[in-house]
Amino acid sequence: MNKPAGILSIPDRFDDTKFSIYKYLQNKYGEIFIVHRLDKDTSGVMIMAKNAVAHKYFSQIFENRKVEKIYLGLVVGSLPEKSGTVNEIIAEHPSHKGMMIVARKGKPSITHYEVLEDLGRFSVVQFKIETGRTHQIRVHMKYVGHPIVADPLYGDGEPVLVSSFKKKYNLSKKEEEERPILSRLALHAFRLEFNDNAGKPVALEAKLQKDMQALISQLQKSRN
Repeated sequence: MNKPAGILSIPDRFDDTKFSIYKYLQNKYGEIFIVHRLDKDTSGVMIMAKNAVAHKYFSQIFENRKVEKIYLGLVVGSLPEKSGTVNEIIAEHPSHKGMMIVARKGKPSITHYEVLEDLGRFSVVQFKIETGRTHQIRVHMKYVGHPIVADPLYGDGEPVLVSSFKKKYNLSKKEEEERPILSRLALHAFRLEFNDNAGKPVALEAKLQKDMQALISQLQKSRN
């Protein structure tokens, strides 16, 4: 699936009535098995299994780190090192439910990053994660001082307006107020690579959603 941003991967524990990818697939195919999940506001490629045999296989290769997981994101600012690794333990926040922190005790977490394009106010970054901890990329980028754009938990959560970086910006006659070009977490699960149960290499890719692509295009134009 290429999951849109703003949709749950699996049902909410506290409100089973909310729409989710799992429920959608269950209605479409009947029995569905959860392999992994993405945060609600993260878009991109994800896998669910249609039978128990596939579920067992995919669960094992994810658990044994035999799936390469590549994300694309926009982070705040310019990173001093254009590539690197964040190897910091992640644990649940002691007082804020649903939030994670870098801590002395917790689960080992490894995030590799590479800056694809420095656009001044923001940078386009590719991430490869060896581990799949809750909010891993978001926590690690906050830790290094460059949170994911519009992250409500680990950044300022502010939607991005074109007028905030484009000097000569004017509202169209049809608009009474400016609408954000991006109003959600700027993180996208771009690619999964693995071998299927016959040993054949498989690569699944999901194109960037329009909001992230539009923001990157506008940032590029404003730099030229």
